[in-house]
Amino acid sequence: MRFELFVAARYLRAKRRQAVIGIITWISVAGVAVGVAALIIALAITNGMEKDFRSQLLSSTPDVELMRTMNDGIRNWQALTERLRHLPHVVADAPGIYEPVLISRGALSGGAMLKGILPREELTVSSMLAHLQSGRLSPLGQPVNPQDQSGEPTPPLIIGVDLADSIGAKVGDTVLVTSPQGQLTPWGLTPKYQRFQVVGIFHSGFYQYDSSFGYVRLDDAQALFGEPNLVSEISFKVDDMRRAGVIADEVEKAAGPGFTTTDWMEQNRELFRALNLEQVVTVIVIGLIVCVAALNILIALTMMVMEKTKDIAVLMSMGVQPGQVRRVFLYQGLLIGVLGTVIGLVLGYTVALLGQHYHFIHLSADVYSLDYLPFAPRILHGVIVTAMSLGVSLLATLYPSSSAAGVLPAEALRYE
Repeated sequence: MRFELFVAARYLRAKRRQAVIGIITWISVAGVAVGVAALIIALAITNGMEKDFRSQLLSSTPDVELMRTMNDGIRNWQALTERLRHLPHVVADAPGIYEPVLISRGALSGGAMLKGILPREELTVSSMLAHLQSGRLSPLGQPVNPQDQSGEPTPPLIIGVDLADSIGAKVGDTVLVTSPQGQLTPWGLTPKYQRFQVVGIFHSGFYQYDSSFGYVRLDDAQALFGEPNLVSEISFKVDDMRRAGVIADEVEKAAGPGFTTTDWMEQNRELFRALNLEQVVTVIVIGLIVCVAALNILIALTMMVMEKTKDIAVLMSMGVQPGQVRRVFLYQGLLIGVLGTVIGLVLGYTVALLGQHYHFIHLSADVYSLDYLPFAPRILHGVIVTAMSLGVSLLATLYPSSSAAGVLPAEALRYE
């Protein structure tokens, strides 16, 4: 062991003539540990939220969407889809039509975005309906409509779990869907409505979709909205999600004038920007805890230099160089920082890994869009936090170590 490190470790272990120095030293260790643990946990939460949002958005939304510039729908979509599906990097495509509707069951009702789909094609661009909480997807692929007790056809409908709870619907129930795209009568424009049978309930974990989305067959939606042979958009899945913006431009160019595209990154740019900003603010705010601990290190080492002035003078009179004295106190501050950092890393990663595995912190999905607090710890965050913690600890040792190196042996020992 180096001489300087040996002396620094002995100084930390030695009993203090002034007990307050030892107390401040351990407070410094605890402060660094708490700051490091808090940073690891906070970064794991923000990273987990970003990963969950991204995975849920990617599973719920297509990579690229094509629509008309004037938002008046796409006619002759079959020929357009056939032409665009052969573009490079396009893996799959699916047409869809959607409109806002009111879904009611008895006295309970809720607003929803009703989307007409071709089930087989929809599953290739979105996994929203791949795993239903209850019911089956297959009725959406059947051409024959079941009938209710009055003999009227009741097309199949799949809705989100939160929407089903709000209207008290379950699989097998019949609900009334009212479209604002009404029909003109001698008494004016009247809303158009149709009874649907709930054949499935999905749970995406994303409140925005679970509370306000419903899926029906494309033909049934076109009939309800009074828009035969028209779709609102054509969705595409691409082979590289990171290049979705570039591929979207290629799709728009191939579609011709009058069309526009959007991709998943453009749709959610503000969300991910907010998450990144939250991560930066979290590091700054919680990093202040480490700075407070560094002040404690500064105070503890300054008081230790004052206590050890005679010892420093004796060492220097025996030939120890000022640089070696400086390194003694630098090592002391680093030992405090290393001890606190190791404790903080162990504590922080333990809590983060437990949270990642057990999901023990539940959230209100209607507020946070997630029903539990996600944790996703990263090794890189640990490296960054460790470097920051040790760097701040080292800065805190500069003044007391310089003071120790500046001790004059003759002056210090004059009255001894």
